Amino acid sequence: MGEQGTKPVILTLVERKTKKALYALVKNKTQKEVAAAIRRLRRRVKGDFSAVFKTITADNGAEFLGSEAIKKAAKCMEVYYAHPYSSWERGSNENGNRILRRFVPKGTDIGKLTERELQRIEDWVNNYPRKILAYKTAAQMAS
Repeated sequence: MGEQGTKPVILTLVERKTKKALYALVKNKTQKEVAAAIRRLRRRVKGDFSAVFKTITADNGAEFLGSEAIKKAAKCMEVYYAHPYSSWERGSNENGNRILRRFVPKGTDIGKLTERELQRIEDWVNNYPRKILAYKTAAQMAS
C-alpha cells in the first residue's frame, strides 16, 4: 500500500454464524469513508442490519479509531478491537479475506474494480459451499 489512507480499499464484514460476507469499495482508508461504506452496506442488507451485526471486531487501523462513528453507522452495540498482530482474533474476517484474494490478489489496483464486479465476487463467495457449514452456503444459512 502506498501513502497511508490514499488508495482505494475493500471493506469486508463477515457474519460469524452464517459466514455471509459483505464487501464495499472505500475510496480511501479514513474514518469518514469507512463509516460511509458501513452505512451503504446497512442500507443494502435486507432485514435489520443491527440484528445481524450486533458487534463489529476491527483491526487497529486508524480508519477504525472512531468507534462511536462506526457504532452509529452500523447501529450496532459495540466495536471491539483485536490486539496488534493477532489476526486470529478476527478469524472469520481473515478467512473471508483469504477467499476474496482468489479474485483480488495482493497488489491489485482496487481503483479499477467496479461495484458490479465486487458484487459478483460477493455473490460467488456467499454461494460457495463450505465445510464449516456442513457444505451449505452462506446464502443458504442466512435464509
